[in-house]
Amino acid sequence: MSMKNVFVLIVTLTMFVACKRDTILLDTDKYLNFALEQVSKTLVSNTDPWQSPRQIKPGHVTWSTVNLNDWTSGFWPGILWYMYEYSNDPYFREQANKWTMPMEGAKDRERPNHDLGFMVFNSFGNGYRLVKEPDYLPIILETADSLAAWFNPNVGTILSWPWAREKYGWVHNTIIDNMMNLELLFWASKNGGDESYYDIAVTHALTTMRNHVRDDYSTYHVVVYDSLSGDVVKKVKYQGYADDSMWSRGQAWAIYGFTMCYRETGIVDFLETAKGLARTFINHLPDDYVPYWDFDAPNAPDEYKDASAAAIAASGIIELSGLIDNEDESGWFHNNAIHILHSLAGNYLSDGSNHAVLWHSSGHVPANSEVDVPIIYADYYFIEALLRERNLQNSNR
Repeated sequence: MSMKNVFVLIVTLTMFVACKRDTILLDTDKYLNFALEQVSKTLVSNTDPWQSPRQIKPGHVTWSTVNLNDWTSGFWPGILWYMYEYSNDPYFREQANKWTMPMEGAKDRERPNHDLGFMVFNSFGNGYRLVKEPDYLPIILETADSLAAWFNPNVGTILSWPWAREKYGWVHNTIIDNMMNLELLFWASKNGGDESYYDIAVTHALTTMRNHVRDDYSTYHVVVYDSLSGDVVKKVKYQGYADDSMWSRGQAWAIYGFTMCYRETGIVDFLETAKGLARTFINHLPDDYVPYWDFDAPNAPDEYKDASAAAIAASGIIELSGLIDNEDESGWFHNNAIHILHSLAGNYLSDGSNHAVLWHSSGHVPANSEVDVPIIYADYYFIEALLRERNLQNSNR
């Protein structure tokens, strides 16, 4: 039996001894209505759809913005689509379309960009899911073409950061974040795009599962490959504390990504990986269920928290719980996700003095960038998690 299988056996036995199916309730409408209020404030203060909200700097009320080439540019239009989904208010549909349309340029960027799922699927993808606007479809499919073009079959992954070739000598690198962009390829393969995109996404996920996921189901942030042989050159940190540490947002990306891959493929290895990743995340959480920016950061509890990692993980784990057949196991994951959301709502919600929904996210602590501030993707995944939980509650009534 491999070390990874031994780890799964021990954790699973412990989990079932402690697990009860009791349901922890969350008032999703309360916090979604608060999100509506905060989003409405932003729509008054931020009016240029070519400049997307990204962070709120310390002491500021309104969002600082980035242009549409930034990897985070799709989260704000995605939030607006979620607000329309929740409220069914035509105003939010109008605003969502207004902020989505400028994102079209991302579909044919001249340089390689693995973040096209974040940028285009969160915006046009959510929009098409909700309103089936026919003009959105070719944009999504062309974006999938651009993403698939950067798949290296020798390696089995999509290139992440082309700039790292010159800066670090990383000829082909893949970051754990890239799991999130595979949903675009899965979707495109089923909705008029090239069917080979399904195989690309599966191959990328299998390669990532093999090389990014450690025996204890923690994850590496970056794996560097030889672009010709496909051999692993090294495994390193970038936004985490150390090469062998567990960067919390990277772990959350992995949970969410492998859960999505199981939903799209039914490949059991993806489900088992998602469960192992989620158990490791949950079992390393501090008492308030919101992780430090890196689980191995040396000065905890005097380390920055990352509400964005908690929100991403909670959204992924809620979906994961619904894909697990065993009721007790499903309940354990679901209840822990609700604990995370309760903590975010109780301890990390904005007090209304700025336009964010959540405070206390950390973007890139080693670079002292976006540390302990509101960040747009924290709000996106918190709102998504609330909607997923609300839908689950409604389906059980």
